[in-house]
Amino acid sequence: MDIVRCGWSEKDDLYRKYHDEEWGKAVYDDETFFEFLVLESFQAGLSWHTILKKRENFKEAFDNFNYKKIANYSEDKVEELMSNAGIIRNRLKILATINNAQRFQEVQKEFGTFSIYIWSFVAGKIIVNHPKTLKEVPATTEISDALSKDLKKRGFKFLGSTVVYAHMQATGMVNDHLVDCIFK
Repeated sequence: MDIVRCGWSEKDDLYRKYHDEEWGKAVYDDETFFEFLVLESFQAGLSWHTILKKRENFKEAFDNFNYKKIANYSEDKVEELMSNAGIIRNRLKILATINNAQRFQEVQKEFGTFSIYIWSFVAGKIIVNHPKTLKEVPATTEISDALSKDLKKRGFKFLGSTVVYAHMQATGMVNDHLVDCIFK
């Protein structure tokens, strides 16, 4: 019997593994939320496949996505990152990552955890959609609009509504597996 997955995940083994093991699975720990915020913000304007291929390089370059360390990166570290061919060398996105690490910690101080903050936008419940085709999966929703607007108000960067919706899908706040997908 063939395994039926969401069509987008059939590009290669990397995509299949990501789809099967991570995408749409509920995340509650702040470290994973931050990792996906970094990856999603770098993905803006690029393909997710490009980011997944470079994920391990990002992990190494950004100190295992340790937001406490990243929040204190110096200009020397920025220059080191700019010379790292293993990641996306975009100064604005690198600076945004440092900024977002600082804002991330502010949210933690206010809410106790980033997880509590972000899950509040969906009342702590996974939104389960039942799309039949990829065309039925939205790029943004009213919730991603509201979350993006709130993140921007808090000073986060490179987290527009489309990026935020992708983040919600990646971290399982939204389940957009197609109805015929075995992982729905």
